[in-house]
This record gives sequence, structure tokens and C-alpha cells, in this order.
Amino acid sequence: MTNVTFRPYNESDKQACIDIFDANCPEYFAPNERQDYDEFLESAPQGYEICEGDGRVLGAFGLFDYGENENTLNWILLDPNTQGMGVGSKIMKRVMLQVRTLGTKTVRIAASHKSAPFFAKFGATTVSTTRNGWGPDMDRIDMLLR
Repeated sequence: MTNVTFRPYNESDKQACIDIFDANCPEYFAPNERQDYDEFLESAPQGYEICEGDGRVLGAFGLFDYGENENTLNWILLDPNTQGMGVGSKIMKRVMLQVRTLGTKTVRIAASHKSAPFFAKFGATTVSTTRNGWGPDMDRIDMLLR
């Protein structure tokens, strides 16, 4: 997968995003999070981006303002069929470019115990763990990327 592009989310992407969420559930997302994600997509979130390759949606993420010099990385997800192909790394490179452009000092990430190691590869550190924080058997790991 060499040609990966990014563009703003639009409502026609909703089903593709839901399909990717479902493909990652219950491995990376707790089933009870699906309604929250659906409602998030319904809100037409400004700042949410789609990652495309080979003419299809491969993933999505949003970098949102959290306050002075802080952002939050929300609802990052990736088609499991692309894992190991560098798509997640391209998303994180995009996030880091946005962070530098905005002058952000800290990015807050609320991960699961399954996804936290991915973010740690990019320098994110754990600040707290909430057992079953996302749902049964899905711990919430709050992380900071500086």
C-alpha cells in the first residue's frame, strides 16, 4: 500500500467507518462504544479525517482542540486488513504534522490496553489506567504524547 491519502470526513463515509469499527470489535473497541461512535459520526465532526488507499477507506482519526497547547486524538481506527502495512504509521505521521503546524505541546490519547502499545511506539506515555474503563475486559489507558 504505497498511495495513502487523507481528506475530511463527510457523511457518505459513515458506513465505511462503522464497518471498520465493527471489524475491530471486540478486539480493539468494546461493543458498548459503537453507539458513541455512531453519534460522533452523526455530529459531522469538524477535524475528523479519512485515510484512503486503493480507492477505499482504510481508517479514520480526529485531532481536536483540548485547550491551550493541547489536542486530543479521538476515534482513531484502522481496517484490520491493513495492519502491518504501515497505514497506522502514516496516520500518526499525519497527526504529528498537524501537531507541529498547530504548535501543540501535548496530545491526549484515550486508548485501550490493546492499542496503547501502538501509541507508545510513537512516544506516548501512560498517565493512568482504568480497569474495564471502556467496558468489560477493555481497560482504558490514558496517554500523553509530547
